[in-house]
Amino acid sequence: MLLPHKVAVVGFQGDVSEHVTMLKRTFRKLEIDGEVVQARRAEDLSNASGIILPGGESTTIYKLTKQFGLYDEIRRLAMSGIPVMGTCAGLILISRETNDDRVKGMGLLDIEIERNAYGRQIDSFIEYIDIIGIGMFPAVFIRAPVISNPGAAKVMAKRKTEVVMVRQDNIIGLTFHPELTDDTRIHEYFISIVEGERYISTGR
Repeated sequence: MLLPHKVAVVGFQGDVSEHVTMLKRTFRKLEIDGEVVQARRAEDLSNASGIILPGGESTTIYKLTKQFGLYDEIRRLAMSGIPVMGTCAGLILISRETNDDRVKGMGLLDIEIERNAYGRQIDSFIEYIDIIGIGMFPAVFIRAPVISNPGAAKVMAKRKTEVVMVRQDNIIGLTFHPELTDDTRIHEYFISIVEGERYISTGR
């Protein structure tokens, strides 16, 4: 008997509940037997078939993942092939170069980050971007970082000349917040990686 997919959302701070809700919607929409858990300790990642690091405050999430043993376990699981998606602050944590002495990146994506490139939270905005394999998507940018150098990662989307979404093997990174929209397609795409690359866009 096949076990349901278990996707863990790192659950210390940030858009945790929004990712949980979006994942549950995605599982229902795709008619997939899936479980979503909030991970606050390394053991919460046991048997995970996918991991999401949400947006929030990267320094806080970094400190708590280190303190409770998730940092090294996420890195180990990712390097073993478990799909990982990092959004905004989560992207910073999985990058190679954060350009912030307070946050050491896991090096899961060969990218360099410039933090808070769009200014203060009051400067947040929504803009449609064209994502390879997904189409036009309403991207929510909140004090978003910029991928200043995508390195070996595949560029999946840009905002004007700025790289805003990348993929490298089983790892996806986004500078924006797909969980703050009503559009499940990015989470569908992530689950397709968990499922073994069977993604077909369902539209919205």
